[in-house]
Amino acid sequence: MTAAPPLAKTGAENKIRVAICDDSLVIRGALARMLEAEPDFTIAARVADGAQAVATIRRMKATTPIDVLILDIEMPVLDGMAALPQLLEADPGLRVIMASTLTTRGAEIAMRALRLGAADYVPKPSVAMIADDSFRRELIAKIRGLVRLRRISAQPASAAPAAPLALRPGLRLPPRLLAIGSSTGGPQALFTLIPALGKALSVPVVLTQHMPATFTPILAEHLGRLGGMPCTEARDGEALHPGHIYLAPGDHHLLIQRDGATFRAKLSSEKPVNFCRPAVDPMLLSAASACEGRVLVVMLTGMGHDGRDGTSAVVAAGGAAIAQDEASSVVWGMPGAIAQAKLCHAVLPLARIAPKVLEMIGR
Repeated sequence: MTAAPPLAKTGAENKIRVAICDDSLVIRGALARMLEAEPDFTIAARVADGAQAVATIRRMKATTPIDVLILDIEMPVLDGMAALPQLLEADPGLRVIMASTLTTRGAEIAMRALRLGAADYVPKPSVAMIADDSFRRELIAKIRGLVRLRRISAQPASAAPAAPLALRPGLRLPPRLLAIGSSTGGPQALFTLIPALGKALSVPVVLTQHMPATFTPILAEHLGRLGGMPCTEARDGEALHPGHIYLAPGDHHLLIQRDGATFRAKLSSEKPVNFCRPAVDPMLLSAASACEGRVLVVMLTGMGHDGRDGTSAVVAAGGAAIAQDEASSVVWGMPGAIAQAKLCHAVLPLARIAPKVLEMIGR
């Protein structure tokens, strides 16, 4: 996976303005050095607790607003969760990335923060983690993607339409499975998509989100609370039922197998694919075979190209794919990969994906 490229203009007035809120002086310094190595980034503020962060955002809002705040959760004076609503009230355009420990409690807090308006999360950094290139790439891609979305939303709509993408025809036969793939920015996209699909979908839904094992049970729980379909982590060998979402557990690929007229989940600990486990490609490749192509793929925001090969197999077998468009994606890596490979039936803004899915599946 590669990080998103710098935004086009890197003059001082156009640089991405990042603030860091962490009670560790060492972490603040290490993060600042890492981010300032990027030509389009500047560190606009470093603060030690949530109260200082709120005061800083309020003070800078009128003259030099912050684009992205990296917010620690556990801090003295005012912790990250208590500060979050005050920060978003002070500057509704602020994008907040929560720094969460990779524990069950940390996952629960991170998911709650996303539903309260945080834009994304990263693992709580240590000095060793900050030195790791994969952490650097992920954080930089998220920051650039969130700032791009903020700047797009602040601009008037362009009168000139984008160049049309080559699109595929729809499904040859009605789908028997809806398969969703997502990564960077995915949880927030899922919180929009899943409730819009309603409660009575006539096919099972399988979902792979790139996420660590401590986070996937909490994501499933939160998706299930949205008032639409129930959502659980997939269990090895279980039958897949219509109107239910089966999430790939962290550290396991989710495969689809056919058992007579029934589809079943199979969990695999095979090596990572596209640097990920779970990965989208194994899910889609197995679904294309098990469902004889009768699969509708939805590819949401994410870094890299995971899902491209699997989508190719689905489409070749008679299935169809919908990709989230670039303007609404935090990172247009995964959806962009299938769009640019000319594998899509439609490329749509996030808000228009659910109606298209319902149209293609039929209630």
